[in-house]
Amino acid sequence: MVAINQIKSFEITNINTRAENLIRDTKILNITRLAKMLIDLYGQEEPFKKIGNLEGKEVELYIKQLEGYITFILTSDKNNFTCHAERANDPIAKIILNVKEEKILTVISNIIRSKHNFFGLAKLLKYVIPGTLKIKGSYIAALKFARCLMIGKHNMYKE
Repeated sequence: MVAINQIKSFEITNINTRAENLIRDTKILNITRLAKMLIDLYGQEEPFKKIGNLEGKEVELYIKQLEGYITFILTSDKNNFTCHAERANDPIAKIILNVKEEKILTVISNIIRSKHNFFGLAKLLKYVIPGTLKIKGSYIAALKFARCLMIGKHNMYKE
């Protein structure tokens, strides 16, 4: 009787673990789709043109609370912007987002709504200095990638 109860307990724990993993994966996929959609709709051409010799390189975003990776491939054409909800093969830069799960979208949203100029990049310091964002690898690639995500110069923000 004890063995049957242990098996049932193990099965319930296994199902709960798989359900939690599925929820985390779904959240990562939704963030990936959101990034792709925002760049397609509101992305600016100018920062993409400044990618230069980093074209084709991968920038990896690791969201620590969700234990998930999003890989962005740098491109000089906004229409070729792609991202995948998986680990990068050979990232030139790795950005680690270390906030509570409830604040993930707030931080990403604040970065995206910034303008891709000096002051917008300076706004990133409020996340980098306290350790909310950590950058490993090429800082230049990470900053160029961040500039591509910043859609604050779009006309919709003027209204």
